Amino acid sequence: MTPDPSSDADDRPGAVDLARTAWRRLLLRARIRQGASRVRGAFWPILQAAAAAGLAFGIARYGLGHTAPFFAPVAAWICLGFSQDRQLRRVLEVAVGVAIGVGLGDLVVHVIGSGWWQVAVVLAVSALAARFIDRGAMLTTQAGVQAIVIVGLPAAQAGGPLGRWTDALVGGGVALAVAALTPGDPRRRTRRLGAEATTELAQVLEALTRGLRSRERSDLDAALVRGRASEGSLEEWQSAASSARELARVSAAGRRHRDELGDHERQSVLVDRAMRSVRVLARRARPVADGPDEHDLAPVADLVARFAVGTRVLAEAIGAGRDPAVAREVLVEVARTADPHAVGEGDWQVQSLVMLLRSPLVDVLEAAGATPEQARSALPEL
Repeated sequence: MTPDPSSDADDRPGAVDLARTAWRRLLLRARIRQGASRVRGAFWPILQAAAAAGLAFGIARYGLGHTAPFFAPVAAWICLGFSQDRQLRRVLEVAVGVAIGVGLGDLVVHVIGSGWWQVAVVLAVSALAARFIDRGAMLTTQAGVQAIVIVGLPAAQAGGPLGRWTDALVGGGVALAVAALTPGDPRRRTRRLGAEATTELAQVLEALTRGLRSRERSDLDAALVRGRASEGSLEEWQSAASSARELARVSAAGRRHRDELGDHERQSVLVDRAMRSVRVLARRARPVADGPDEHDLAPVADLVARFAVGTRVLAEAIGAGRDPAVAREVLVEVARTADPHAVGEGDWQVQSLVMLLRSPLVDVLEAAGATPEQARSALPEL
């Protein structure tokens, strides 16, 4: 279990409460930032899906004369959802699955009625039919779910025995039209998430710089808390990058960007690894900062500050989809000065901080496009 940053706070009255309050505030700010990021990313997809659901309902009700076209908006929403990862194959897969489940469910209800064994029959038949049509897991899942819903719901009052099936076709057709007319760039979301996650690393490094310069426990705790709170954004970037790369295999537009999407997946792992190392550095810096004043932390603070600058430049390059050549240059210069023999000479505790800084420097250099050999060779030999 991760120790609370306030666990070794001093014994002054209220010190523990103040540390816990600071922890909660930083964590709340991080969650608000991450929540706002998710809202920004899902805003337009949700509006498009909502409009498509309304349009499908209107077509089924006023165009086909169905009094309660429940499955038209349901099919449209299920097919489109709130994600920007809308590939035509995925939307078609879900649409076909919904149509199979609703169609078979309607037939079973009108032929043999509804009940516990009818649910089992229609689920088995619809799932097997979906597996026969395509290998997509989503198609089979949706076919089974919709068949169960159909058998469990009362029969439609209008639209004939296949009224709900035609509603599902309308919803799926509208969703396909929206997906085809509003193609998304699979790089857009991963770029945005990558820039935000890498900026989080830069902010942790900046907070650590302040703590090393002030030698204040609260500043160093703030860096540690911010680092822990960034886990959500890093995980979201990794998940989005992995999903986008998988979708690129079946998308013509995605195949053109496969290399960049692969870079995002690799960068997300490297930046996450660097963040973990920086958290270790922040924990190790606290007892050194609490020690005697002869520990000169200013050179280490300068190193970390320049590391933060290079990381911010990398974040901007990731967000803009540019070659991070400038970030590499900045980070290489920082790495060349990360020499424990020169920084903190004669003070093994300060030298240990420099040693801990070398690992995340290598990771971020690799994220900026350097090969592992180039990143390691940029560091002075020990």
